Amino acid sequence: MDYLSKSGLQVAKPLVDFVEKECLDVANLSADAFWKGAADIFTTLSVENDKLLADREALQAKIDAWHTANPGPVTDYAAYETFLREIGYLVDEPAPFKITTSNVDAEIATMAGPQLVVPSLNARFVLNAANARWGSLYDAFYGTDALPGKAKGPGYDEERGAQVVERAKSLLDEIAPLATGSHKAVKAYQVSNGQLEPALKNPALFAGYTGAPDAPSSVLLKHNGLHIEILIDRTTNVGSSDLAGVSDILMEAALSTIVDLEDSVAAVDVFDKVDAYRNWKGLMAGDLVETFNKGGASLTRRLADDKEITTADGKTATLKGRSVLLVRNVGHLMKTEAVLLPDGSQAPEGILDGIITSLISLRDVGPDGRRANSREGSIYIVKPKMHGPHEAALADKLFASVEDLLGLARNTIKVGVMDEERRTSANLAACIKAVSGRIVFINTGFLDRTGDEIHTSMKAGAVIPKADMKATAWIDAYEKRNVQIGLACGLSGKAQIGKGMWAAPDRMGDMLEQKIGHPKTGANTAWVPSPTAAALHAIHYHQVDTFAVREEIAKEAATPLQPLLTLPIARDTNWPEDVVVRELENNAQGILGYVVRWIDQGVGCSKVPDINDIGLMEDRATLRISSQHMANWLAHGICTKEQVNTAFERMAAKVDAQNANDALYEPMAPDFKGLAFEAAKALVFEGEVQPSGYTEPLLHAYRIKKKAELAAKG
Repeated sequence: MDYLSKSGLQVAKPLVDFVEKECLDVANLSADAFWKGAADIFTTLSVENDKLLADREALQAKIDAWHTANPGPVTDYAAYETFLREIGYLVDEPAPFKITTSNVDAEIATMAGPQLVVPSLNARFVLNAANARWGSLYDAFYGTDALPGKAKGPGYDEERGAQVVERAKSLLDEIAPLATGSHKAVKAYQVSNGQLEPALKNPALFAGYTGAPDAPSSVLLKHNGLHIEILIDRTTNVGSSDLAGVSDILMEAALSTIVDLEDSVAAVDVFDKVDAYRNWKGLMAGDLVETFNKGGASLTRRLADDKEITTADGKTATLKGRSVLLVRNVGHLMKTEAVLLPDGSQAPEGILDGIITSLISLRDVGPDGRRANSREGSIYIVKPKMHGPHEAALADKLFASVEDLLGLARNTIKVGVMDEERRTSANLAACIKAVSGRIVFINTGFLDRTGDEIHTSMKAGAVIPKADMKATAWIDAYEKRNVQIGLACGLSGKAQIGKGMWAAPDRMGDMLEQKIGHPKTGANTAWVPSPTAAALHAIHYHQVDTFAVREEIAKEAATPLQPLLTLPIARDTNWPEDVVVRELENNAQGILGYVVRWIDQGVGCSKVPDINDIGLMEDRATLRISSQHMANWLAHGICTKEQVNTAFERMAAKVDAQNANDALYEPMAPDFKGLAFEAAKALVFEGEVQPSGYTEPLLHAYRIKKKAELAAKG
């Protein structure tokens, strides 16, 4: 690696070239001034960053010692809570307060709808996600199991199409019923004197149209803050057979998208980082374009345009054509080769992310910014894997320092706090208080949160089977407290309260049945795995008025802390051998299916077949819970090292078979010597000593080895 000296830092040349040749043109800074300011931030905050990481380990050591002295499920929760307060794991609740965040886009503050998370390294996926603000309901119904049966091909299946139209228009009747009759019987939509004909039962739901009023090309409805666009085109295959010429119904779907530099990417060196940053730059500049082959045809994808409409009162209005984009930086743990500190050590990667993603975002919010992503002039950074309020305060200091460097007003950089670590959940109000001027997002993440739960209580005893975790007292308390505390701190109307991912992208019927539970909690967003899922999940926000739900939640008694601290430790570990083997193999298969793509191909998130061949979205959060679960059972003698090895070898053969059609795939069986297989086992056998049970250090180390191996082979 070639390094260049920059104000006492050694900065990798690819990063220097990217910053100086592609980014600084929109900053009122010379290259020297930028690097001096960046060096000051690294020098000041790296020490605090390292101290907080050391505090994590010191707290964990004390908790380990306590559980070693008091093994098994906690019976005296008063004593347990007292202990956690004495060591500083729990802090005092702040006095009641309200966040002061301002200049937040409506999509985050006052609207309720789906949210996508997309890996920053894949330009095609990034563009697809950004454009998922509007999604075809007809396509979502036609091509998934959201409706019974499936389309018969090749070509258009008219029977399936009729089924789709029937369901979609029934949905219109539910959301925006006509004064008389059904949308299914409409022969023509027209606009007269600012009113839709045929008349709606609630005329206020008519939001506008495109085209001529007597023959519109589309009609827009607005319900619970979300638009629905009825497209009218009798020249299309579908529209020509429709009474009213309706060719499709578009749902306003993914209101926001998180462009991910963290859990869903395998970015392990400066070249990966620059590629990811460059895609973020393309989004902020509006010029990201990707050409690819699909079905034998060459396609080019770029960012969608806004929609120009005529409102009911005859005025012209613009509706955003894209999601509001947030960027997820890495947390405080990882270091990067891209920048070396004056002592020669690697700099915190999260500090680098904060500086560079904000610099890039000047293209949108700077003095000459486009204001195409944030009309309110904000930069949205999601900060994951923070443990407690002191670490949240470090993020606040970082963003304030970056604002000063870039000449931005205080709190221009907004922060999303991922509530996915036990110490953050238990001190959530204090964490929010630490960033109360810039917070725009809290959410719950079952998988990382469970992985941290297992690691924190590793010495307490053997945890219950993974499938039983969702029925635990702490999970219920976690989900409820997150919303209750967020509302008490004044997030409603100023920030998102979010819920987790639907992990099965091929099971849209199940998603439609179950994921309505998320808006029913009062959360105004929840994660979905694809644009198709976003179009379908949008239905739930029409069926549930999230902000009305919040009014009812505000009347409820607050969920106490004790259930959150209830450990998922098994009281009876006398499981039959077949139960143990099945649990081990389920975990091993999931670990291998994900890790082999991560290490060998650099794929950080993908649909991975599980042990039952059901495709599930896997990322480092799913990996963390599976590896920590196996490490826990190994530590408490529920299984032996030999049983773990046997499970990995048996499941390697299964994963090989599941990937038989992937030309880039490298089989693990029968020699079991590849780097991916070694990495998967290391995550379990070294899981107990990994910092906070995180998988990143080992994954990065093995991926770097793999890249070197591939380079050596040419």
